[in-house]
Amino acid sequence: SRSPLTPGSPTLNPAEAKPFDAPWQAQAFALVTALIDAGAFTASDWAEALGQRLAEASTAEDGTDYYDRWLLALEDMIVRIGLADVATICKTTDAWRRAAAATPHGHPITLDRDPCADA
Repeated sequence: SRSPLTPGSPTLNPAEAKPFDAPWQAQAFALVTALIDAGAFTASDWAEALGQRLAEASTAEDGTDYYDRWLLALEDMIVRIGLADVATICKTTDAWRRAAAATPHGHPITLDRDPCADA
């Protein structure tokens, strides 16, 4: 018996397949791939970091927070390899949230829209 998600099965239409629900998920995926390709960390190191985040008790059973966990693992790796510290990540996250809140609907969110950028 074939799985309903086996390639070529009638229930899996490649034209309808959508691996990402939002652009930021694809960007996080691409960033991890680029960092591995650049030698910042290994695929094994990444698998371990992601596995730790996915194993947390607070992880959604239905997998809806998969890319949220991916992002947390990416932040863990960025700190581990010394690209940024936790304070910088928190500060930048807050700046993106303020910029998103200040951005009119339908416009791209950029950090220059952060109302506290010049403060």
